[in-house]
Amino acid sequence: MEEGLSITTPALLFSATSFILMSYTTRFLALANVIRKLCDDYASDPSEILLFQIKILDKRINYVRLSQLICIGSLFAGVFSMLVIYFRHVTAGFIFFGISMAFLLVSLIFAGLEINISSDALKVQIKQTIKT
Repeated sequence: MEEGLSITTPALLFSATSFILMSYTTRFLALANVIRKLCDDYASDPSEILLFQIKILDKRINYVRLSQLICIGSLFAGVFSMLVIYFRHVTAGFIFFGISMAFLLVSLIFAGLEINISSDALKVQIKQTIKT
C-alpha cells in the first residue's frame, strides 16, 4: 500500500484545497461587509431583529475562520507529506497525507455547519418579513 504513494499523490489535494481556501476567504470578506453594514444600521436604529442577525453573523464568521485555519492546516500537512516523501520517508508521508485529508474533511464539516446557520438565519428573516 505504501508503494503506491508518490510525491504527486498529496499534490492532488493542492488545487482543491487552494480553491476551497479561496472560497472561505471570499465568504469571510462578504460576511465582514454585511456585519459592518448591520452594525451601522443598528447604531442608527437599534432593533431586536438586527441584533439577532449580528449575533448569527458572529457565529457564522467564527465557523468560516475555523474552516480557513483548518484548511491551512490541511495545506501544511500536504506540503509536509510531499517533503517527507521526497526524503524517502514514505510511511511518514502516508501519515501526513492522511492528516491532510482529515483536516480537509473537518474544514468541510465546519463549512457545512456555517451554511446550516446561514439557512436558519434566512428562515428567521423570512418569517419576520412575512409578519410585517
